[in-house]
Amino acid sequence: MNSDSGLRVVVIGATGNVGTSVVRALAAEPRVDSVVGLARRRPALELPKTRWEEVDLSKNEDAGTLLTCIRGADAVVHLAWRFQPTHNPGTTWRTNVLGSMRVFEAVAAAGVPSLVYASSVGAYSPGPKTGPGVDETWPTHGWPGAAYCREKAYLERVLDTYERDHPKVRVVRMRPAFLFKEQSASEQRRIFAGRFFPGPLLRPGLLPFVPDIEGLRFQALHTDDAAQAYRLAVIGDARGPFNLAADPVIDAQRLSELLDARIVKLPRRAAHGAIAAAWHLRVAPASPDLFDAVLRLPLMSAERAGRELGWRPTESGLDAVTAFLRGVREGSGDLTRPLAGRRIG
Repeated sequence: MNSDSGLRVVVIGATGNVGTSVVRALAAEPRVDSVVGLARRRPALELPKTRWEEVDLSKNEDAGTLLTCIRGADAVVHLAWRFQPTHNPGTTWRTNVLGSMRVFEAVAAAGVPSLVYASSVGAYSPGPKTGPGVDETWPTHGWPGAAYCREKAYLERVLDTYERDHPKVRVVRMRPAFLFKEQSASEQRRIFAGRFFPGPLLRPGLLPFVPDIEGLRFQALHTDDAAQAYRLAVIGDARGPFNLAADPVIDAQRLSELLDARIVKLPRRAAHGAIAAAWHLRVAPASPDLFDAVLRLPLMSAERAGRELGWRPTESGLDAVTAFLRGVREGSGDLTRPLAGRRIG
């Protein structure tokens, strides 16, 4: 911490689903004096204590700007991630992997004492869908078919080496479940279902059925609750990985109750085939490999985050999914380019 003021925190990827919540949480924290939000495009959003800078992690020529922005920071929170285009994984690799490595190198070069990095449940190897959930020692080799999981797992290995080579940097790895809030719904609909998916279709009673697919059990978390974990990591002294998830587990039964739709058993192969056809025709942007990964991701225990960070979610997983569904129906958004609200198109 600077001797004459509170913490100066840099948030990279500050205009997306997680970034907007993290910046708001940090701006409300008395021990934080200022927040610098980095993004590819400067937003219209105005927040207390916050200024915005433009940096594109996929461009090597922006490395100098990145270093200038984080020099003198007490902590860097790295959230930036590119999900599309799934048909060109080289593009996502340049931002997600090479861009993240530029961030890690800049943190060390600038002498920043703390790095809080957004990993994911997607970094985990396939695991159990029942029981109390895996802890942070579960292998993080991802699911090899999905670019998202490969990239998250690769960066876990990069950070293993980074922590060995830079022991003075306190590294925190957040591994959250699926993150939802109302304001991110339009963005997430565009990323995973496509910009022309009709949001009003998700009103209760309109969907004819909810598919019950083997392995379709996952955890959800409200993004604002995840942001509080990041805030606690910034102001505290914890290090290492932390699972973040809320109860209950979301499955076909829970979804059918939310959407007032009947449950229909659907074989994995049939579901994969339908998604693969839509993806190859470029009707849906989410790849079938990512669907395969979701069916294999383990449930997680967030006990360590409660014990060492003092973190507890205030919203249930059902609350998070409900907020997302409401946002999709209403075309909700926020004053940033990634979160621009739209119903269709």
